[in-house]
Order: sequence, then C-alpha cells, then structure tokens
Amino acid sequence: MGRVILRPPTPADEDRFLAAMRASTRAHRPWLYPPLDAEAYRAYLARLDGERKFGYLACRLDDDAIVGWLNVSEIVRGALQGAFVGYGGIAAHTGQGYMTEAFGRALDYAFNRLKLHRVEANVQPGNARSNALVTRVGFAREGYSRRYIRIAGRWRDHVRYAMLAEDWRERKRARRRAKR
Repeated sequence: MGRVILRPPTPADEDRFLAAMRASTRAHRPWLYPPLDAEAYRAYLARLDGERKFGYLACRLDDDAIVGWLNVSEIVRGALQGAFVGYGGIAAHTGQGYMTEAFGRALDYAFNRLKLHRVEANVQPGNARSNALVTRVGFAREGYSRRYIRIAGRWRDHVRYAMLAEDWRERKRARRRAKR
C-alpha cells in the first residue's frame, strides 16, 4: 500500500503547509521559492484549475504529516499530451524515500488518470538531491536548457528530464517481476 498518499491542497492546509515551507527554506533555497505567507498560498490554490494545473500534497499515511508537494502543470492536450512536474520535499522528512514514493504516485495519476504521454522535469544543475530524485524515479535526461526559468529574479540553467507513459508502465512491470 505504501507510506504516502497524494491529495489536493485545501484552504484548511494553509497553516501546516506554510509552517512546513518556512521550516524548509534553507533546504529549498536557491532552488525553489514556494509560498511562505497566506496570500501566496491562496494564490497558489487559485492557480490549481483542475484542467491545466493540478497540485498535490504528499502526506504520510500514519499521521497525515505533509512530507512534500507536487504539481503537474502546463498540461497541453492534442498531439502532445504532455505536462511539467514541479515538486519540493519538506526538510524534516528528507532522505526517507517519501518523495520517491510520492513522485511515483503523481506519475501514476498523470499517465493513468490524466492520460498524458509525456511528463518533463527541469532541475537546476547544482540541485543534487533533485537530480538524484528524478533519476531514481526513472526520468531520462534529454538535454540542458540555458537560462531556462526565471527564479528569484535570475534566469537559471536547467537539466531537462522526461518520462514517457510507456517507459513508466515498463518500469512498473519490471518492478512487479522483480518482486516475484
């Protein structure tokens, strides 16, 4: 069954989410800048339109602690059937495999429920933990994008990774075979 569930963030999660983000600021910087105040959190919720952007909290099953968050966004339908994934872990829970499990659940949702064909993850080259996570989950490195995303006022380079639906399904089949 696993140790983590994914669920949409709600207004009721505001205080816990913001406390977790504030406690994780040192781990997140300079890589990402999640909401740190009520106004930013509410704006984040408003952007989760259920059509082009889905957000999830990764919560531990045994106590509902927020261990991370993931977004599947900029969904393009038509011939592409693709999206981007963004994510962040909570500092108090790093190194315990929660984000690996949560990422797998998000990919299951993206490929099975949303019927996407391709999910991309873009990671700054110096973010060793994040590069290790997407590699561990099975993303393939596809390239390097110079000055790709503006974060905290600076254009930053990113390593571009992708996962295809057929690769994800094969990866899951291989894990099932290995368990037999």
